[in-house]
Amino acid sequence: MTDRMTPLELMTKLISFPTVSRDTNIPLIDWVEGYLTSHGIISHRYIDPEQPKHGLFAHVGPDIEGGLVLSGHTDVVPVDGQPWDTDPYVVVEKDGKYFGRGTCDMKGFDALAIWALVEAKYAGVKRPLQIALSFDEEIGCTGAPPLIAAMQGVVPKASAVIVGEPSSMQAVTGHKGGSGFDTHVIGFEVHSSLLHTGVNAIMAGAKLIEWANEMNTLNMEMKPTDIATMFDPPFTTVHVGMISGGTAHNITAKDCHFPMDFRVVPGEDKKKWEIAYLEKVREVEQAMQAVVPEARIEVTPRFDVPALKPEEGGEAETLVRQITGDNASHKVSYGTEAGQFQEAGYSAVICGPGDIAQAHQPNEFIEVSQFNAGHDFMRKLVERLCQ
Repeated sequence: MTDRMTPLELMTKLISFPTVSRDTNIPLIDWVEGYLTSHGIISHRYIDPEQPKHGLFAHVGPDIEGGLVLSGHTDVVPVDGQPWDTDPYVVVEKDGKYFGRGTCDMKGFDALAIWALVEAKYAGVKRPLQIALSFDEEIGCTGAPPLIAAMQGVVPKASAVIVGEPSSMQAVTGHKGGSGFDTHVIGFEVHSSLLHTGVNAIMAGAKLIEWANEMNTLNMEMKPTDIATMFDPPFTTVHVGMISGGTAHNITAKDCHFPMDFRVVPGEDKKKWEIAYLEKVREVEQAMQAVVPEARIEVTPRFDVPALKPEEGGEAETLVRQITGDNASHKVSYGTEAGQFQEAGYSAVICGPGDIAQAHQPNEFIEVSQFNAGHDFMRKLVERLCQ
């Protein structure tokens, strides 16, 4: 029989795999599957047909519906250009903190979930426990929907899910939805002294970016809805975080690329924001084509993440509150896979160790006390599933 690893040993192993979203996560999934197999737990995979990435899910306990899912993602953000003091893929304990890429977001929780699953196996839980480990969460939660779909009919349908994004072990019951669109503005190159005869893709794209600024100003000035007041900021935001294009300062840019992203408060229709953006795109495109007919703008959907809507007396929320004793109201503006599980018919809540402020940062860390609080939560959870 393989020894049962501690949560810290599990986290250390998971972090040793550099599963940046642009790269494969298969070696990590291979290892997790092997570890679970060594403890008599059967794993199942979702294999992405277009890239070398796998999701994994597993079930322990009676073969009945109504269990609980512990959900985490296996990908992490890059460390490129970040001034790390230690090797990002080696867990280092210092000053009451565990440093390493993913300690907070979110291999710390993944390790705790794996630990809990193995413990549940040996404890003989009466209510099933499942884990679901996804990929590509960091680029728009694109790996969870096919993983959730793959679970249906393979393992008994659970009724509740805890998504372990860092929430300082508080019960987060709502988050904004999100959608993103890759925008490619295609202009026409001429010498900049004759710019009126060409189409500058960057300057045309700037009109769309300014539209984002205008929408944010209008949203800030509007009175927020009751639901919106639960979030910070209490309105839908429109954001462009990257831009590239052009070849020289004295040539009208032929190409301009940027993502246009929306974080939408629950209750608002994400589709309306997409329609509004595409209407602005068509307006700018028509002005471009009035100069050069072949100029155009291509918009490609990149991700679509549903909001997590607060549930009145939700099963997942109730369970987390009973274990943690947290009765306060917590909402967040970032998106997670919780809304996707909720759309698929699960009661969902966010609860995981660590502070989201440390996610994606150089020298990312999770406080030892937070990791231990997560461990204590999992012990109590397994005990509850045995009752």
